[in-house]
Amino acid sequence: MPPEHPAHSLREPLTGVIAELELLAAPESVDSLLGYLDLLQRWNAIYNLTAVRDPQDMLRQHLADCLAVIAPMVRQLDSVMGKAQGSARHSLRVLDVGSGGGLPGVVLALMFPGWQVVCVDAVGKKAAFIRQVAVELGLRNLGAEHARVEALKAGPFDVITSRAFASLDDFTRLSRASMAPHGVWMAMKGKAPTDELAALPDDIEVFHVEPLSVPGLGAERCLVWMRPKREVPR
Repeated sequence: MPPEHPAHSLREPLTGVIAELELLAAPESVDSLLGYLDLLQRWNAIYNLTAVRDPQDMLRQHLADCLAVIAPMVRQLDSVMGKAQGSARHSLRVLDVGSGGGLPGVVLALMFPGWQVVCVDAVGKKAAFIRQVAVELGLRNLGAEHARVEALKAGPFDVITSRAFASLDDFTRLSRASMAPHGVWMAMKGKAPTDELAALPDDIEVFHVEPLSVPGLGAERCLVWMRPKREVPR
């Protein structure tokens, strides 16, 4: 019998995180999350995709951190789209800006097979890693672009997200051309970025800021939801 991948020893902690977050994840989804974690560890040894090295820390600081956005994301998208368009969230186009090792893009693609997720990063080896993840895990809904977001030709996207990419001003300004007419931004942040919020231009509406609780992580996290201000018809 072949030896178990190191990441697979984290099955029990991962299922504990999923249960604590009250998420529904099929066994094959758990397998894929562990497979992604294993790939991240192996590629990280050569390509330095993340400063986090320990598998347990990767689970807590990366996977749990991204899984914690799933339920709030669904609630907010349902609210934004309204009852008439509620089913649209099952077939969204999502852009993950400055994705690095695929966070949160890979996790979103794994948890929402109906979404089309594109990860963009200016570093070629990071985009190559995400493409390899898509191949090895059979994620046909996951793509990667080696580009600066402001030069990206793909789109438009219903949701544009980022995790520790840049200031809110830079994030929205650089990615705005890729947004669909009724799209939204979702920025993953640490504690509520008061100064960044104050620095946003007047044509950006912050419509929700939600604190997050990440299992096993004693640090502040929040989601900042934004959209371009819509002109009110006269």
